[in-house]
Amino acid sequence: MNNLPHPDNFKVRVNCAVITVSDTRTEETDRSGNLIKSLLIDAEHIISAYAIVKDEPMQIQEQMQVLSQHSDLQVLIFNGGTGIAPRDTTYDAIEKLLEKTLPGFGELFRFLSYQEIGSRAIASRSVAGIYQNKLIFSVPGSSNAVKLAMEKLILPELVHLVTQLNPNLAKN
Repeated sequence: MNNLPHPDNFKVRVNCAVITVSDTRTEETDRSGNLIKSLLIDAEHIISAYAIVKDEPMQIQEQMQVLSQHSDLQVLIFNGGTGIAPRDTTYDAIEKLLEKTLPGFGELFRFLSYQEIGSRAIASRSVAGIYQNKLIFSVPGSSNAVKLAMEKLILPELVHLVTQLNPNLAKN
């Protein structure tokens, strides 16, 4: 059985923002944020913005709202703060703003995570959806989780999802 999505018949370079949610990481120590950027660049997409924000709901929401005003951005990828510890607030902050959710993203991410880490995958609160015509992804902050989400879910569907939101991109 072929589990690969049907190929898109056009090439679209997607403009992305990468946001790391962490109380401790810096640009130099942000392995997960740098991995996301590297994988996007390798897939010939564009990094239009990068930020590290504290795991504070208001700061996360403000970052999402400010970046969503950028007409050139199509995708925001958050990493970090998706667990259940008291300081993990990314899911709660983002989920409240989403206009549409993509429940399959979190479900598939947990399924794939379960295959790698077992039952601990239930603590992952990954989420994806739409906010102000932008595609939003939120994944755990570990490099292994980022690699899994990017390679198995986000990159294979990025162009398809973005062109669903913005059909004119497929015509360029």
